[in-house]
Amino acid sequence: MGFGFDLDLLRTFAAVVETGGFTRAAERVHLTQSTISQQVKKLETNLGRTLLIRDRASGRVRTTEEGELVMSYARRILSILAEADEALGRSVPVPKTVRLGVPEDFAGRRMIDLLSGFARTTSHTRLDTISGWSFELRRLLQAGELDLALIKREPGDGSCIAKWEEPLSWVGSRTLSGGTDPIPLAVFPPGCIYRERAIRAIEESGRRWRIAYSSQGLMGVQAAVASGLGISLLPVDAILPEHQPLNGADGFAQEPASELALIAATRKLEPAVKETADFLIANLTALRRSAKTPTARVN
Repeated sequence: MGFGFDLDLLRTFAAVVETGGFTRAAERVHLTQSTISQQVKKLETNLGRTLLIRDRASGRVRTTEEGELVMSYARRILSILAEADEALGRSVPVPKTVRLGVPEDFAGRRMIDLLSGFARTTSHTRLDTISGWSFELRRLLQAGELDLALIKREPGDGSCIAKWEEPLSWVGSRTLSGGTDPIPLAVFPPGCIYRERAIRAIEESGRRWRIAYSSQGLMGVQAAVASGLGISLLPVDAILPEHQPLNGADGFAQEPASELALIAATRKLEPAVKETADFLIANLTALRRSAKTPTARVN
């Protein structure tokens, strides 16, 4: 559409203006506040104009002169579309948004392929996906900002909809196999189960450790291990051909498996949330089976 107008962005902008803030707008259009903010910012970028100003005292937002002008057009455009739908005698259902949290180290290509498969199978449910570390996803779930979350955790750590065993392995490189003292670790940030497991296991063995490399993303840790910067504890399906698995002979005892769990904000799932959960369970189970790892146990 011309002049940078996008119907979804206009609907979001109109909701913010009409409700007076991002929180109420998020409730109206069933999106997270962060998504609302991103969409308004994208509309402003497309138009090259500042449309909203936040009043710090009241927390409400108001339109600039340009924003007021855009809002007048938005009302007319959205009204015409509603009239067209009514004239054609069809009712277009508003897609239900399901807010899904996925682990930071799981939000790569395989998760994108999985979610695109979901988008192809349903037109009445829209996924709003947020990636983060498991402790952060738990917090967002408890705060009501997520409907579902896939988290990495210790086995049996609370109730869940479904869970998958996640075998782990110590990995190094051909140039770094574990004889160094202190042991250099390539890890994720604090709060990651793999990091906590690795440090605890090394300390229990009576050896010393140091953080040689830390990365927010899986690819960074994988590359650090492959290049010989450090040793890491990773899920078996994250091991690359250039990695060297380590075992007892190298001074690294086999670690028990961790767990990937699907958890929900409430016990009673709305139809769209249940449909999403069922899709994830079926497809993650198939994905794990193809990788020859244990399949899901559904609660």
